[in-house]
Amino acid sequence: MTITSPTQVPGTVLPARTEHRAPKRASRFKPGAGKQLNGGPFAYIALAVVGIGSLLPLYWTLVAASHTQDEVLASTPPFLPGGRLMHNLDAAWNQAHLGKAILNSFVVSSCITVATLFFCTLAGYAFAKMRFRGRGGLMTGVILTLTIPPQLSVVPLFMMMADLGWGGKLESVIFPTLVSAFGVFFMRQYLSEALPYELIEAAKIDGANNFRIVLSIVLPVARPAMMVLGMLTFVQAWNDFFWPYLALNQQNPTLQVALGQLSASYTPDQSIVMAGALISTLPLLVVFVVFGKRIVGGIMSGAVKG
Repeated sequence: MTITSPTQVPGTVLPARTEHRAPKRASRFKPGAGKQLNGGPFAYIALAVVGIGSLLPLYWTLVAASHTQDEVLASTPPFLPGGRLMHNLDAAWNQAHLGKAILNSFVVSSCITVATLFFCTLAGYAFAKMRFRGRGGLMTGVILTLTIPPQLSVVPLFMMMADLGWGGKLESVIFPTLVSAFGVFFMRQYLSEALPYELIEAAKIDGANNFRIVLSIVLPVARPAMMVLGMLTFVQAWNDFFWPYLALNQQNPTLQVALGQLSASYTPDQSIVMAGALISTLPLLVVFVVFGKRIVGGIMSGAVKG
């Protein structure tokens, strides 16, 4: 018995329908994609070598700071920490007046970091999402400043600080580095990808002005990049020696300038110099221990896209 449709002519049979399906496209992803990868023996060996190589200078600083100079300069140097660590730390602290130097370095590094994050985030947002005449040319000019050696600007910068009356003061170290060309470029590249135009347009429709957009949208989105830029800026400002050595004096030094005084004598005591270097490293280790997880978490959250 053949079932016919109402429009089918009696006595005829319609051909059976055949479904034509497009062939399945080969998947771009390999089986198991998205799963956590397990490192082999070579990966663990490489990580161990890199980790030991990174910690070896710090360990040698600790060893040298806990021995006498004769023991450090012996034909067979020591490989284990000694018992003169506290004595050498106290000698370095008193000889170089490291208390005031650490306070000056903390003030300088903190001011430079906060100002760099603020100005570079605003400039990065403007170059990434705002449309104005000359935007490309200005961004090119900012990038070209990275190719200029900083030594070329030392003489005019020193004369400028002298005219302002900031010779030997912390202002002469803080103000020339309030904005970083690298920071502007870094934040511009990050916000170009991480901040969609739809969020900005939605905020404008709701009546938000530019200040409200930056405060409520740009800063939360830029937080991962700001954490990374803040750490890099703080470490660079803390370890800076060249310009603070020229701009400041021995009565008002930063930490690196004060450490230079330990090795300025004709026969410096290497164990005391190493003790001072250990003191200058400890604040950076504390900062990284306190903010390390947030920085790494910020990097990962900024790297994952839905």
